[in-house]
Amino acid sequence: MMCRHPNFMIGVLLTGLLCVTALVSLVWTPHGFDAIAIADRMQGPSMGHWLGTDQFGRDVATRLMVGARNSILVGVVAVGIGLLVGVPLGLLAAIRGGWIDELVARGSDVVFAFPAIVSAILITAILGPGIVNAIIAIGIFNIPVFARVTRGAALQVWGMEYARAGLAIGKSGLGVTRDHVLPNIASVLIVQATIQFAVAILAEAALAYLGLGTQPPAPSWGRMLFDAQTLMTIDPKLAILPGLAIALAVLGLNLLGDGLRDILDPRLRAERIG
Repeated sequence: MMCRHPNFMIGVLLTGLLCVTALVSLVWTPHGFDAIAIADRMQGPSMGHWLGTDQFGRDVATRLMVGARNSILVGVVAVGIGLLVGVPLGLLAAIRGGWIDELVARGSDVVFAFPAIVSAILITAILGPGIVNAIIAIGIFNIPVFARVTRGAALQVWGMEYARAGLAIGKSGLGVTRDHVLPNIASVLIVQATIQFAVAILAEAALAYLGLGTQPPAPSWGRMLFDAQTLMTIDPKLAILPGLAIALAVLGLNLLGDGLRDILDPRLRAERIG
């Protein structure tokens, strides 16, 4: 069934390529990511440097590979923060209602008043630049996203007869949430996680470009774009390659999320069968 969804298959291919590249970079890279060789600066692709070298003679392929690893690290941790904090908040708001529900909803509105990048810039400007603070900033923005998605999906499940029946036979709200609510909203959370993963990669690249994210000499696709902006007319590949990496990573994750939504949403599946 999955093979009949081209968006899903393309998303799996691109996301898989990103993950494989990051995993390989953990054990092997063509050169050291911070190895400077001024004599080899601004070279084109060759057997020794597959994608050429930058203005300091550093291997571009190596820096792209390590940049993929950093992007995945930021995405995984930032999405993890959103899930670990936002999902319980959303479930609590759906169970308790009242002022707790209102507090979660209004808190989410405050965060959503600012775009993700603007919020991340504000937080990193306060905490200081660095990959750890970038992860914290992006993770904080993810919390209300997952809280709101979880709350909305959980309220739908609480409106179903089987959830009310669980309460009628003596189950606690926590028990109904564990046995009925969470299993039925898991697909929604998985799809949202893939989307927020793409947002995290894009936000990290933007922060690194502005000097607020990953700091030199550690490679970052956003930082590579910043370093290449004055060299566009001399060696455009230095900007094209990291820009293409960001675009493909974000595209792959968005297509993966769209494909998973089509596959996991029972209403869409029923429409296709019908």
